[in-house]
Amino acid sequence: MTEQAKTGTSGINVDTMLCFDLYSTHHAVGQIYTPLLAPLGLTYPQYLVLLVLWQTDDLIVGEIGDRLHLESSTLTPLIKRLEAQGLVERRRDARDERKVRVTLTPEGEARQSAASHIPDCIMAAFGLPLDELVKLHDVLGKVRASLLRQAAGAGASPGA
Repeated sequence: MTEQAKTGTSGINVDTMLCFDLYSTHHAVGQIYTPLLAPLGLTYPQYLVLLVLWQTDDLIVGEIGDRLHLESSTLTPLIKRLEAQGLVERRRDARDERKVRVTLTPEGEARQSAASHIPDCIMAAFGLPLDELVKLHDVLGKVRASLLRQAAGAGASPGA
């Protein structure tokens, strides 16, 4: 009987899995963001929503979701918590009342300057020179795009 059969393992070592590398890196990045965002009263997903709005204010929830690759059902609770903190306002779109528009409040706009140090802190925490960070960003963008295409294709019916 092989060692695999005795232990019931598949022979896959978690330390050699690319997906585990991504998962554990995501967790490590979260450990860096948490103390940076805590004084602002934000979680990382809330910070992402604000980043999108700081770039382009007054967006429909679906537009924010497209930018962040998140479903409206995931975004709505985040946006409601940001609204409860007085950082954003939600209102029905004047042209299509089925859609909800999200805009920054003055307090939400002010958080941008309070959070301005965060990108530099994150870049420093990565411990890579700028050119390597740019390459990593490009590679991860390509990987994400490929995975999203695969996921979209997996949901398609045969022959579609």
